[in-house]
Amino acid sequence: MGLFTGLLTLPLAPVRGVVWLGEQLEHEALRQLNDPARLRRELEEVDAAYAAGEISAAERDERQDDLVARLIENGGGR
Repeated sequence: MGLFTGLLTLPLAPVRGVVWLGEQLEHEALRQLNDPARLRRELEEVDAAYAAGEISAAERDERQDDLVARLIENGGGR
């Protein structure tokens, strides 16, 4: 980036910083959301909720299908 271009785009620096920060936050949120250990814990919680009578078999199956699909999608099923 040349000096002239740098000076012209200087007012946009805060915007670029906010965009970069937003991208980093999104990346970290997705990483945590799809963490295999977290997904396995959620599967255990679904089983416990079903065993305690808190959710129906249909709801358990739906939640398990979603969690297993996310686990397989992110390579945690290996």
